[in-house]
Amino acid sequence: MNLVRSDMYDAIIIGGGFYGTAIAIYLSKHRGFKNVLIMEAERDLLSRASYHNQARVHNGYHYPRSFTTAFRSRINLPRFVADYPSAVKSDFTKLYAITRRNSKVTARQFERFCLSIGAMFEPAPQHFKDLFNSKLMEQVFLVQEYAFDATKLRAAAIEELQQQGIKVMLETHAIGLHAKGAESDLSVSWKNSLLGTGSIDGRYVFNCTYSGLNQLSGDFPGTSAALKHEITEMALMRVPPDLENIGVTVMDGPFFSLMPFPARGLHTLSHVRYTPHQHWNDQAGADPYEKLAAYDRNTRVDRMVRDVSRYMPSINRASHEDSLFEVKTILNKNEIDDGRPILFERHAAIPHCYSILGGKIDNIYDALEKLDAESLPLN
Repeated sequence: MNLVRSDMYDAIIIGGGFYGTAIAIYLSKHRGFKNVLIMEAERDLLSRASYHNQARVHNGYHYPRSFTTAFRSRINLPRFVADYPSAVKSDFTKLYAITRRNSKVTARQFERFCLSIGAMFEPAPQHFKDLFNSKLMEQVFLVQEYAFDATKLRAAAIEELQQQGIKVMLETHAIGLHAKGAESDLSVSWKNSLLGTGSIDGRYVFNCTYSGLNQLSGDFPGTSAALKHEITEMALMRVPPDLENIGVTVMDGPFFSLMPFPARGLHTLSHVRYTPHQHWNDQAGADPYEKLAAYDRNTRVDRMVRDVSRYMPSINRASHEDSLFEVKTILNKNEIDDGRPILFERHAAIPHCYSILGGKIDNIYDALEKLDAESLPLN
């Protein structure tokens, strides 16, 4: 998709991940924005955090220490399934297991939690329990949770963008935001390896750059919420037949997950200790993506497998095919309870500029509900 130039866009969306594309479509379909532009630094849409993740569509089970996050996932999952049916993978068995030691939640507590959020659960049949080391597991539950295919999600997003006539500028890095006097007159400066540099004007700017939220120069004030970044590794595994149509999450202490990754026909393996490689607090001028690009990507999959095999021995028969390295960004305030609320901030100094960050793909509906409450006049 190529840029069609305009004197003034109704909205400029910085960042063409899932959040950026969904917000662009929402503005066009539901808020009457006729002239919308997405500016994306990569060669394709939905190619960074939207792809390099666990591909889990949450249903609340993951967050027994954050009721709000869990409950919102319960509300959002059916909406995501209805809106993106071609991208949703549901034809696998999902298991949640509770360890006897070092867990922050007991099996009974997990049951009460599921009842409180209205999530389906039942004790797993014995042949599923037999996948685990019974000496280390207190209980294994059969639950309802899905995965998504990031390539099909991208295709669905591109089709909708084209139907709505939304313009896209790829391989274009937004470098600055400038207020031009009136609150409805903003300018985004950019650079492109082929086109050089330039600027584009818009009445609204939506900063959806995930880990790069605070990397805009000029008049952008930065987010008021403190952010933390992690370089993470999702190991892509080819699993043995007994794990092929299964997703597993062991919680909530010696935590690991094995989830289908439909885009590659593999499984992601993640571990609470070994998936995060390093972390740091967000700073303006310290681009997290540059830090990732310079990072020596030595896999920790051997350590993941060694620990996981204590609980689920058949993981030893899996093969490591690849690893996805990415920057994961969270709000500092949620490190204690593991909650994943959205960041939705309208900048007081530039009222027509918004910064939006979501911790999970289904959080998009929380962001859209926030936008529903905004007046967003175009006059």
